[in-house]
Amino acid sequence: MNETLAPSAVRRGLLGALLPAARKYGFLLCELIARDFKVKYKRSALGMLWSLLYPVLMMCVMALVFRNVFRFSMPGVSYLSYLMTGLTFFSYFSEASNLAMSSVVANSALLRKVYMPKYIFPLSKCLFVGINFVLTLLPLYAVILLTGTGLCWQHLLLPYAYLCLLGFTLGMGLLLAAAAVFLRDLFYIYGIVLTIWTYLTPIMYDVEMIGSRRLIALMGLNPLYQYISFARTIVLFHATPTAGQFFVCALSSLLVLAVGAAFFRSRQDRFIYYL
Repeated sequence: MNETLAPSAVRRGLLGALLPAARKYGFLLCELIARDFKVKYKRSALGMLWSLLYPVLMMCVMALVFRNVFRFSMPGVSYLSYLMTGLTFFSYFSEASNLAMSSVVANSALLRKVYMPKYIFPLSKCLFVGINFVLTLLPLYAVILLTGTGLCWQHLLLPYAYLCLLGFTLGMGLLLAAAAVFLRDLFYIYGIVLTIWTYLTPIMYDVEMIGSRRLIALMGLNPLYQYISFARTIVLFHATPTAGQFFVCALSSLLVLAVGAAFFRSRQDRFIYYL
């Protein structure tokens, strides 16, 4: 028997297939997320407090290096708020996509014994890191308030950016998880790709520093740049993102999610031969 995405489900579309499966395997999904929390914070003295402390410590280190050593700044806005917003978004993507990539291979023993939809493993990793992501919003808003950046009603639009980021990350997670089953070198290659991606995304520097309009336009092809820019428009400038920003964020998220889901679905029946 194939996975829950049967031919009839494919005709109904991705959403029509995932919603019934989510109801059927909701308990299993919750158990996988709970297991990840137990494993991550096992024998940790501070436990989930690390979800709050880690982004703050990273922000302090990066601010010390890039603001005081390299003299990076953001005229008119708080550099700490600028840095923390980008760091929060990129950290979620980095951790979630890394965990999703190894999720199928890491659960190979379970897949050989019990029938379950394979996509549930990358999905559980993205949701698990997503819960930590919600916790990191507490230090983000603490920085926003302490630096005098302030709040505005446009913050109500931020969940849109979070959902787009989740869709993009899940799509990348499905793509990486399927590819990693056949190419284990991907675990090492992706670490290098993430390092390059970090510096190609304006997390710690202002994109205007690049100078070249052509390079700035090319950077716009980076979906993470779009999500972070969407959030910074709200957080730093108290403005409503443009219709183009709404459209580009949704388009990149849905496109990558569709490609990742299609690739995963086309390869999942062969996983058992390589695990």
